[in-house]
Amino acid sequence: MTTNTAAAAGTWDLGDLTVNRIGFGAMRLTGSVAFGPGAPGDRDRSVGVLRKAIELGVNHIDTAAFYFSPHLSANELINRALTPYPNDLVITTKVWPARDPSGAWWWATPEQLRGQVEENLRQLGRDHLDVVNLRVPPSRKDGSIAEHFGALAELRDAGLIRHLGVSNVTLEQLAEAQAIAPVVCVQNSFGISSPAGELELLRRCGEQGIAFVPFFAIAGAGREAGANATEHEEVLAIARAHGVTPAQVRLAWTLQLGPHVLAIPGTGNPDHLAENVAAGALRLSDEEMGRLRSIS
Repeated sequence: MTTNTAAAAGTWDLGDLTVNRIGFGAMRLTGSVAFGPGAPGDRDRSVGVLRKAIELGVNHIDTAAFYFSPHLSANELINRALTPYPNDLVITTKVWPARDPSGAWWWATPEQLRGQVEENLRQLGRDHLDVVNLRVPPSRKDGSIAEHFGALAELRDAGLIRHLGVSNVTLEQLAEAQAIAPVVCVQNSFGISSPAGELELLRRCGEQGIAFVPFFAIAGAGREAGANATEHEEVLAIARAHGVTPAQVRLAWTLQLGPHVLAIPGTGNPDHLAENVAAGALRLSDEEMGRLRSIS
């Protein structure tokens, strides 16, 4: 499969902002792996990856103020690499979780969300944030998010945020948020072998015109630990048939689940970046889609 630009997968609207369905996740630029440390990041290489992503047509970048390592901040890397920002670039961030300078985690009260939003604004060098996701903590998986989402809605009304999303939510929490303010995207863990309930959430988002943005789409069952060390044979077989990588198969599979599904694969490797973007042009057959869905 030849290299393609991010436009090959088509576009979707986040409110009044149009993005290519293949985006970029900034987490790995700092060496971080989800909610823990990873390999040390390289500043110049990370800046180069961000600029290459823009050259390849990426206009949707997912980040967070808590994506940092002892020496690197994802937001500040984005600022350094991409300012002045392209007019069509949409930067999505998330709040509620936070880390202190030592890396220890804490979770904001509704009153503290403004400080988190302003921290993202400062680091990114923006006067407003395009999209802010309320990232629900695992401890609140079945609880109310109304107070926190309401606080974000007030910041949107104040002009600090353009659009709102939610992350790590249930269908009930999505409905709770929608009763307070419009939701343009849902960002949940999802990929091949995800539970049926997550697929139902993806489907319901499509019915309502809400973007579904899976994270860990490549990692699968590996989740926070990164991609699986041993890949499933069905994924390998389909990858061999198309002459692509297993990661590209996983990305293509999620994108073909609906036109509202976006991808935000993250990497600090320029070669992997090009492969991830090229996955937007990969088309799997119905039979291949079914084989992959049957993986448990």
